[in-house]
Amino acid sequence: MRRITLFATLLAATFASPLSAEDPEPPFWASTKAATVNMRVGPGEDYRVLWVYKRVSLPMKVVRTKEGWWRVEDPDGATGWVLGSLMSQRRAGLVQGKGLAEMHEKPEAGSKLKWRLEPGVTGKLGECSEGWCDFSLPTGHQGFVPQDRLWGAQNP
Repeated sequence: MRRITLFATLLAATFASPLSAEDPEPPFWASTKAATVNMRVGPGEDYRVLWVYKRVSLPMKVVRTKEGWWRVEDPDGATGWVLGSLMSQRRAGLVQGKGLAEMHEKPEAGSKLKWRLEPGVTGKLGECSEGWCDFSLPTGHQGFVPQDRLWGAQNP
């Protein structure tokens, strides 16, 4: 009897989905990780495609999850469903607002100005504190940008 119980326990552990593969509790921030991500009207491949994103590291706000599909909101406010496996839980930011956003050497307005970023630029979002966020671009440029100029830097 003990062997049967042990076998049943091992069998159940083998086929159980790992805890780390479960979708996190929404709302949370995520970003696209695939070169092409389809946003659909519903949570499944049979639903019509609303938008096709062709940009890696585009930040998205996840507002709901259902069976591996994530209902997201993009930086323009469009909402729909994307396949969770095409997304990353890595935080990203997108420069928003009018005019150029300043990237500074330190998280303070009086620090050395490193670059000016155009709206629409995306990058890896680090820690945000006291109105400033650590922001890294794919080009290797890194600095601090005012939090209110980055979509994806707020609480979801």
